[in-house]
Amino acid sequence: MRIYYQAMLDWNDLRFVLETARNGGTSGAARVLGVNHATVARRISAAEQALGERLFDRLPSGYVPTEAGQEAVRTAEAMARLNSDLDLKIAARDDRLRGRLRVTAPQLFIQRIFGDVLKDFTQAYPQVDLELVATNDTLNLAQREADVAIRFSNEPPETLFGRRFMEQKGAVYASPDLIARDPGGEAPLDWVRFAHWPGPPAELKAVRPNLRVRLTVDDMAAAIGAVRAGIGATRMACFLGDTDPALVRVPHMPRFDYLPLWLLTHADLRHVPRIRTFMEFTAARLSELQPVFEGAEP
Repeated sequence: MRIYYQAMLDWNDLRFVLETARNGGTSGAARVLGVNHATVARRISAAEQALGERLFDRLPSGYVPTEAGQEAVRTAEAMARLNSDLDLKIAARDDRLRGRLRVTAPQLFIQRIFGDVLKDFTQAYPQVDLELVATNDTLNLAQREADVAIRFSNEPPETLFGRRFMEQKGAVYASPDLIARDPGGEAPLDWVRFAHWPGPPAELKAVRPNLRVRLTVDDMAAAIGAVRAGIGATRMACFLGDTDPALVRVPHMPRFDYLPLWLLTHADLRHVPRIRTFMEFTAARLSELQPVFEGAEP
């Protein structure tokens, strides 16, 4: 079925149609769009009235696109791609060392390492309007959700421009109280495990084969809190463990390879002065901290 759009259609309503389809209902779309679900429902009804077609079946399980709704979603996706392409092309022509610069990085990285770098950059380049998105989520740089991404990853998206900037190491950390009562060797070691990670690296199990799980978590901040409380030991990046005065390395356990650090932007934006300058500035400052990432200075 082909939809013939009438003049009354507000093209912005298609954003609400698209996000409702993506999220399976108005509540999820409302969270993404930053409005309430009643607004989403109203905008969908307006689109249906303008098009003269029902776009969704309202089911107990959620909103399911009709045949007409599926075509509306395809049109909205095409419009979103065109908008993103235009935004990138316009941004790539910006030759000013000023304006908005949106950076995304993991929360704990910002807290332990990156805050001082950001402070110095804002002082050196006060005309750059720096915005920070603190998240571990992978943002879409093609849609300008961020201009620069700092990520720990083995394989970042191929569409991004950047480099594998820094190797890093991990180690096993615990509270001093736990270390004081741990006999080592073959004795059980209380352990905090990650729900979404595989078991500990083989080189750790070779040294301490009897890890006794006391708590399972799904977040690194939660794991650090648990280790500080003395619930158990766990593995983490050296830049996290070695910079925490409440933690110490578990004796006789080796360091191991951890996810490398990447500094990334969209290929179309790599020559924009404020983006290029920020990446060069960040690379220079983080290079000074290579021993911290490698765990050479506990």
